[in-house]
Amino acid sequence: MRTSLHRALLRALLLVSVAIGLAVAPVSATSAAGDAPSAPKVDVRFHRLAGFSSPGTPAKYNKVGVIETGPSDAENVLILVPGTSASAAYFEPLAKDIVRKAKGWQVWAIERRENLLEDHSVLNEAKKGKATPKQIFDYYLGFVTDQSITKHFQFIPDGDVAFAREWGMRVAVEDMRRVVKAAKEKGGKVVLGGHSLGGTITTAYATWDFGGQPGAKDLSGLVYIDGGSNPMPASPDEASMRLQALQGATPWLTFGGIPAPYAGLFNAAGSTGVKIAPNEPSLGYSWPALPANLKPPVLPTNEGQYGYALDVKTSPMGLRAAQAHLGQLAASGDPRAWDGTGALTPIQRYADMFSGTGLQGLDGTAWYHPQRLTIDGSAVAAGNANDAQGVLDVRATHGHDLSKRLRIYAFGAALGGQRVLDGATVLADQSGIPHDQLTLVNGEANYAHNDPAGASPTNEFLDNLMPYLKKVAR
Repeated sequence: MRTSLHRALLRALLLVSVAIGLAVAPVSATSAAGDAPSAPKVDVRFHRLAGFSSPGTPAKYNKVGVIETGPSDAENVLILVPGTSASAAYFEPLAKDIVRKAKGWQVWAIERRENLLEDHSVLNEAKKGKATPKQIFDYYLGFVTDQSITKHFQFIPDGDVAFAREWGMRVAVEDMRRVVKAAKEKGGKVVLGGHSLGGTITTAYATWDFGGQPGAKDLSGLVYIDGGSNPMPASPDEASMRLQALQGATPWLTFGGIPAPYAGLFNAAGSTGVKIAPNEPSLGYSWPALPANLKPPVLPTNEGQYGYALDVKTSPMGLRAAQAHLGQLAASGDPRAWDGTGALTPIQRYADMFSGTGLQGLDGTAWYHPQRLTIDGSAVAAGNANDAQGVLDVRATHGHDLSKRLRIYAFGAALGGQRVLDGATVLADQSGIPHDQLTLVNGEANYAHNDPAGASPTNEFLDNLMPYLKKVAR
């Protein structure tokens, strides 16, 4: 039987149904991992390392994953950390661009432990050409309101994963420690960077106390992509209140008002639908509960529905963190297709980022994002000890002890803007890092939150990253 909770959630879930764009159509072939047919092939590998032994967590979840992109013998490694409710595959198109341009570099993207809870069974079949969009929809979403569907995704009761309430900043940083050490063994330079909340986690790692030494001791650079650490910490009372509330709540963050794992189900299923049936009429458009502010004025194609809801010109403000410059609906057609003229981020590339094209068992959304990780981020405070850190067991205390040779690149987009650059400058000034070691670019006037990773073939973030990496590698 379907619970009343599932039925009550349906209308709320439709706030992100725009990301589905599912259509009933045969599966078509797609290029591996989102590569353009003419693009040089890039080596991609995925594996998991033994992670931090978090108290109460079953051993099978004490693991951290890594998507490694680029030549395995490249000595220099750029490690990228995803943000809130994002996963490693989000970076894959960008990672390929980087290693094609930056000789001697690999890109490693962090796949946090929470993603081990995801069920990619039917998505994997779709990526192999063995499942239709209708089958994807029924398995992950349709069963909620259609009791005739008996084979479907299974929800995980919060009580079965109570240990995830401890998956905060310490767990994330200690897991990343294993990745940084593995990268260091390559013998070259290691740079750590993050998007959005991943920027906060980057600062936490760089300033974390590992036996009296900062995590940045093993790093040659830091990269901030529209994210970072607020120098002002939460108060200890606020930290205590949030931590206490968590003990009686779900372990998972509610993203944009959508309870876990629904936002992930919609985005993973939806972006996969965009890849395998881009030109078919959108199934999401026909749903009677689709909110009016997400509904195009005409019947759209799969791409049309996806783009209309996530492009900066037509997407509602509540979805600002999911937006990019994708284009606009075509001037004519039935169903109405998507027109990418003027786009910074091609819509198929955007779908690659979130579907994990060509990658089995991986997508670009974290279906389960630990609330504790976001709570702990409020105590990082540019690596300065504060009372909230004592409450939350955050050990980011070496904000004044970073090497003066450390190079920092900060790129601000629509959500962070100048604050991203200011945060990077504060971090540098605390340790006396000369300003000529900083690369600061404010792209907020032209770049939405996700354009730095998605923009192609012109990408201001990437254009500034290349000389930065060249300086680091000297």
